[in-house]
Amino acid sequence: MYLCSVNNLLEKKHAASINIDEVLSQWWGYDSFRPQQREIIESVLSGRDTLALMPTGGGKSLTYQVPALAVEGLTIVITPLIALMKDQVDALRRRGISAVAVHSGMESRRIEMALDNCTYGDVKLLYISPERLATDAFRVRLLRMNVAIVAVDEAHCISQWGYDFRPSYLRIAEVRRQIPDATFLALTASATDHVAKDIMYHLGFKEHHVIRSSFARPNLSYSVRMVDDKYQQLLRVIHNVEGSGIVYMRSREGCERLVEQLKADAISANFYHAGLPAMERSLRQDDWQAGRTRIMVATNAFGMGIDKSDVRFVVHYSMCDSLEAYYQEAGRAGRDGKRSYAVLLLSSDDATQIKRRFEAEFPPLDDIRHIYERIANFLQVAIGDGAGASLVFNIYDFCHRERLSLGKVTSALKLLEQNGYMMLLDEDDTPAKMMFECSRDALYKVDAGGNDMDLMLRTILRMYDGIFTTFRTIDELNIASISGLSAERVHELMKILWRMRIIRYIPSNRSPMIHLLMERLPTKDLYIAPETYKHRYELIYERFNSMVEYAGATDRCRSVIIENYFGDIDARECGVCDWCLAKRRQERGNYSIENQIVDILRCSSKSVKEVVSEIGGRPELVVEAIDKMVRASTICVTEGGKLKINM
Repeated sequence: MYLCSVNNLLEKKHAASINIDEVLSQWWGYDSFRPQQREIIESVLSGRDTLALMPTGGGKSLTYQVPALAVEGLTIVITPLIALMKDQVDALRRRGISAVAVHSGMESRRIEMALDNCTYGDVKLLYISPERLATDAFRVRLLRMNVAIVAVDEAHCISQWGYDFRPSYLRIAEVRRQIPDATFLALTASATDHVAKDIMYHLGFKEHHVIRSSFARPNLSYSVRMVDDKYQQLLRVIHNVEGSGIVYMRSREGCERLVEQLKADAISANFYHAGLPAMERSLRQDDWQAGRTRIMVATNAFGMGIDKSDVRFVVHYSMCDSLEAYYQEAGRAGRDGKRSYAVLLLSSDDATQIKRRFEAEFPPLDDIRHIYERIANFLQVAIGDGAGASLVFNIYDFCHRERLSLGKVTSALKLLEQNGYMMLLDEDDTPAKMMFECSRDALYKVDAGGNDMDLMLRTILRMYDGIFTTFRTIDELNIASISGLSAERVHELMKILWRMRIIRYIPSNRSPMIHLLMERLPTKDLYIAPETYKHRYELIYERFNSMVEYAGATDRCRSVIIENYFGDIDARECGVCDWCLAKRRQERGNYSIENQIVDILRCSSKSVKEVVSEIGGRPELVVEAIDKMVRASTICVTEGGKLKINM
């Protein structure tokens, strides 16, 4: 009997292996899986609850999308990222795969229709936000759904020890109790061993089972530069590394000022931040991805949806809040597998700014209550009202109007969420609108887009009255369906008309939302548990300190530091980061520190900090060699404090 069961299991695994290759080829057109994807998929198809630790960009979506099509029944994907779920649902539908999304930004009628389709229709994937799990509309229908797989994205959010704990994730345990036969797949890009065990405990895993992908990026050279002049160091990177790049900065104003400098130096660059109109952001990203703009200077708003494999360098003008954020942003370089560079620039006054920024993110409890009151007033929610409501909330406008720092408000919102009051949702859609700026006769003279343009314009004129005199809400998917064009082509043609000033166009826009978990309370009744405040402070401090240690490390490979942080204790030196290269130079018997200093100063004068940073290794040995060379008059110090070779 036992042998029969084993044989059946092996046959099942073998069949799944053949099936998933067919699914991958038929629906995605790929010939093979990335490392660990096959292992994760086969684990899920064999019925094992699985925790998959995969770096950002590792192709984790296929680990639940492929099994969803390889088995009968519904796959539920739980994710807090509304923008991500919408992007994936749209992409799946374009491939002909039936998928729907349910989140707090939707009207109740649309939610019920989507859930009914999952119960009685042929939907294969249901994307749902965690706060929707507790609603009666979902609970009642869940028991009628034929659920085969539940995928939990950003699974670290279920652990109070995780860096982004969300109380709504704890409701997933109730889902598990309702459908005990479903297989669970938990996915995260970052989890310590303690957090991993906590995830599996809260999700009710039948056994502990973790599949860990490598976080190594062997083609990516990490480096940290301690410099007096960040701009000059950035220019060195731009001039010495061919191809496109990204420069990350913390502030919008900083992005705009830096682009002005780069353009003054005849460098093709533009800036990107959340303060730009949606259409302008889209056009700038298109120009960068197409190579019309070489350098994108951006805040961390530039991230979602980037699919450019040939980014040759990512430069951080200031330190990130965590190694998770740095790894994700730096990892946008070199996704094509070719040599690329991730450079972190630091200056002597960064430490003071970093400390000030960290302290600002932990306002006193009275300040948190005050922020709660101001948010409620900003949203015009009366005391006793608002429970369960989702309201558009532009955090940048709020911070500007109330003269509050973004970090302070973000931290307050995290604590308000952990204490069950309100949560900041990712984004929700507002429909596209357009109006013609020219006469009907002038449309016939539009010489762009060929036959596709003519077809789209005729379709719009048939569908919408009064579009020459007022803005009309339009449905681009409906226009595409009726005209026979693809949605992407319709959007592209809209951009052409907008650039030609033929139309005024407001594209569908994604706006952040505040979801009120309970009715508004009088400010004096708001209670923030001291333990949640203390716990969040300790977690943020630990993450931030790890970033500081990475930046200041002089004794280890930078790739090893990152891989160790993500739990890979067997990480090997990469051989291409600044520390590894400095180590290799020092190991050459005929290449002393003095020779390295001469080589570095041969190109241009540099400060002591710049020389120490470029050589790496032990700073005290480099300083000692500099002193020796100055005394021997091999090099000298200029009036500006730079080192140069004596001629």
